[in-house]
Amino acid sequence: MSTDALGLREQKKRETRQAISDHATRLFVERGFERTTISDIAAAARVAKMTVTNYFSRKEDMALDHHEEFVASLAATVRGRAAGQSALAALREAFLAAVERRDPVIGFAGEPFTRMIADSPTLVARLRELHEQREEALAAELGGDLDARVAASALAGVHRVLFADLTRRTLAHEDPDAVAAALKEAATTAFGLLESSFGGYAVRAV
Repeated sequence: MSTDALGLREQKKRETRQAISDHATRLFVERGFERTTISDIAAAARVAKMTVTNYFSRKEDMALDHHEEFVASLAATVRGRAAGQSALAALREAFLAAVERRDPVIGFAGEPFTRMIADSPTLVARLRELHEQREEALAAELGGDLDARVAASALAGVHRVLFADLTRRTLAHEDPDAVAAALKEAATTAFGLLESSFGGYAVRAV
């Protein structure tokens, strides 16, 4: 098979996966996560049930389709930090930039989608798992020792608190611009609280 043919095949796979996720999310929002079946999703996407399960081993991952990026995000930010920059400084900078662009990975998903997650015990539990996996990935990136695990707990904990605050404000129908401004202020305060303990930790060598 030629390189062009392989490229087209991979593009088709990505398009199919995205289409399944989009139809699933629409149904989850309309009907609720627990009340939507794999058969419903397959029918909406006009694919076989087996196709759905081939692309998504877990029903939850059709709703939380940024889960891989979410889990890897903190570790990736620390891995890419600039020379002379601490892990804390890199994570604060990246979070504030994510607020500016209203990044769905940090929770800017709109009220209907956020409500759909909040109303589903299955998705709430899955989101909790993803937060834990993200913390573990960050700890591994920082070296995996006791210091790394403590630092990862604190740094990922800030992100978890801010995610919850964004969720609360979204469900309360607050103005999106006001939410972003409040989240930016909260992030500055929250990361600042860690400065004395972790401001000099994991500084990349110049």
